[in-house]
Amino acid sequence: MTAAAAPGGLAIETHRLSKHFGQRAAVDGIDLAVPRGSVYGFLGPNGSGKTTTIRVLLGLAAADHGDIRVLGREMPRELAGVLPEVGALVEGPAFYPFLSGAANLSRLDTADRHASPASRRRRVGEALERVGLAHAAGKKVHAYSLGMKQRLGIANALLRPRELLVLDEPSNGLDPQGTREVRHLVRSLTEGGATVFVSSHLLAEVEQMCTHVGVMSAGRLVAQGTLNELRAAGRTRVQVLTPDAGTASRVLAGLGLEPGLPEGSGARPAEALVWAELARPGVEPETIVAALVAGGVRVRGFSVERSSLEERFVSLTGEGFDVVG
Repeated sequence: MTAAAAPGGLAIETHRLSKHFGQRAAVDGIDLAVPRGSVYGFLGPNGSGKTTTIRVLLGLAAADHGDIRVLGREMPRELAGVLPEVGALVEGPAFYPFLSGAANLSRLDTADRHASPASRRRRVGEALERVGLAHAAGKKVHAYSLGMKQRLGIANALLRPRELLVLDEPSNGLDPQGTREVRHLVRSLTEGGATVFVSSHLLAEVEQMCTHVGVMSAGRLVAQGTLNELRAAGRTRVQVLTPDAGTASRVLAGLGLEPGLPEGSGARPAEALVWAELARPGVEPETIVAALVAGGVRVRGFSVERSSLEERFVSLTGEGFDVVG
């Protein structure tokens, strides 16, 4: 699957992008397509190549092969023109521990030659407010929790309006409340037209805040598209609760489906669950129900079950994901 370009085109586009460390391919020929205005979840187990890809996209590491375009411009050739439009949080924030949160942001803003000194104080205050750290603006960073430091890093990325935000594991170290706050913050960033590229290994977080997803495994991009596209590509099966299990199985087989062995319902011994993989094109659930009724099957329950995103991603990568924040 490939992510269809939004009307504004692609914010990030790569072709056969590769990066090796010695003989090991950390990134192996990936073709990213990140639509403008999307929240794109870059998902994969730890060590799958997500952070290396981000470093290459931002010019922090050189690619061995492939082409990169960020915000429509060739990288790294046009790096100087692209980076002012990109806010990033990569590999955790680094701050001066004995300066306050506000003082740290002011120093970082001073280093940005594109930032206006006249509005610095206001922008620092607004960024801290936006990430929920206004109350700790004067507190020294060494006294911040890991989650507070993570939010301070996001505040740094928000000091100026950006076309693209790149966030590497933004929920790292956050408690459930902090995770929810970051999730809402990330979703809100696209309201002004920005694109957010979020790297994570937390499946539940990606599912709740992203519009598009790319799945990495062992350096390769094994799936890419909208959340609905990834769900649709998974396994789907129908289940029929009936006392006429044998007849139901024959009807399903007559539709070209392969029914599984009936399973006892557990509630009523006289009933059984008959299931079949919905893999044949053109056989819709309503067609199946009509055929069952026409075949004399007493249908007491009918459901369509699709693979969860967790099942889909595990099938793609062969590895598990953290499924809670």
